[in-house]
Amino acid sequence: MSGFVRACALADVAPESAISVEVGDEEVAIVQSGGRFYAIADQCSHAAIPLSEGDVEDGEIECYLHGSRFDLATGRPLSLPATEPVAVYRCRIANGDLLVDVSAPLDPDQEQPVPAVQES
Repeated sequence: MSGFVRACALADVAPESAISVEVGDEEVAIVQSGGRFYAIADQCSHAAIPLSEGDVEDGEIECYLHGSRFDLATGRPLSLPATEPVAVYRCRIANGDLLVDVSAPLDPDQEQPVPAVQES
């Protein structure tokens, strides 16, 4: 699957929370934090645990099982036991929906604006 496809309605994702959606063949966590929306792989890189079930705060998501935290913009782990990043996908907002492109995960070493921000 290539290009942006609808993942969910913006209203489906409460502030400082995450939901799990399937985009093509990928399980993706759609996260809202600080008024921004992010799309990341919905699996902790340390253990195969859905990140969408973890806590969200200040641009980070925490795996509920072992406490690894990940930066939502880059996918980089911020705490042990995770040492590998999780995939982060481009996303954008259109007509009240969040669109995600899972065809090319972002490189965690590139400094790119990733979050989608809803314009008022």
